Amino acid sequence: MAALDTPVVALTAYTTPMARLLDPHCDLLLVGDSLGMVVYGMDSTLAVSVEMMIAHGQAVVRGSQKACVAVDMPFGSYQESPQQAFRVAADIMARTGAGCIKLEGGQEMAPTIEFLVQRGIPVIGHIGLKPQAVHAHGGFRTVGRGSEAEQVMADALAVEKAGAFAVVIESTMEPLSRAITEALGILTIGIGASPQCDGQILVAEDMLGLFPDFTPRFVRKFANLGQEVDRAVADYAHAVRTRTFPGPAECVGMPKAD
Repeated sequence: MAALDTPVVALTAYTTPMARLLDPHCDLLLVGDSLGMVVYGMDSTLAVSVEMMIAHGQAVVRGSQKACVAVDMPFGSYQESPQQAFRVAADIMARTGAGCIKLEGGQEMAPTIEFLVQRGIPVIGHIGLKPQAVHAHGGFRTVGRGSEAEQVMADALAVEKAGAFAVVIESTMEPLSRAITEALGILTIGIGASPQCDGQILVAEDMLGLFPDFTPRFVRKFANLGQEVDRAVADYAHAVRTRTFPGPAECVGMPKAD
C-alpha cells in the first residue's frame, strides 16, 4: 500500500474523561483489553471479561465525537468458533455503539474474521506480538526474527484476505513491519513496529507517563503526568493537614478574604 500522506493517529482510551481529551486529536480510539493491566492492575490481559470491555466501550463512545472507536474482543470470547465470535462481537457493537472490533490472530483466525465481515462486523486484525498469547510467545518480546518472519507475513496476508480493514502490528522487527505495510492494501497500525506503518498507536497512559509499572522500549513519553499527580496530591495532603484547605473561598457561609 502506498504510504498515507498523513498517518493515522490512534491511542487507547478506557474512560469518558480521557476519551474527551484524546478525541480531538485522534482518528482511532481503541478500548484495549490492556485496561486489565492499566486500570485494574492485572498481570496480563487474560482475565479481562466481555462485560468489562462493554462497560468501558460505552464510556469511551460517550466521550468521542470524531474518532472511530474500536473495542478489543477479550481472551476466550472468540477463539472457540466463528459463531461464538459473531455473538460476542454483535453484542459489543450493539451495546457500546463502537464502530468496529479488534481481535488477535493471523492465519488461524482468518475464517473467523471472514465470518464476521460477511455479517457486517468491521474488523481490525492484530499480528506480531499478541498479548493474549503472551505465554505461547514466551513472554513479551519482539517477534519476526529469522524464520519467524515468514509466519508473521503469512498472518498479515491472511488477515487482509479475510476482509479486515486494518491490522495492528505489535512489537515486530522494523524491516518486517515495513515489508508488511508495503505488501498489504489495508491500513497497518504500528506499536513497536515501523515508522512506515500507515498509523501508530500507544497506550495513552504510557505516553503520558501515568503507568509506572514498566515502560516498553517502543514507548516515547510525551509527558510525565505521574510526577505532576504526585506533586499535586502531596500539596493537597499538606494543605489538609495544616488546615489551610478548605479556606474561606471554598466554604459557603464564611467571609472571603480580601
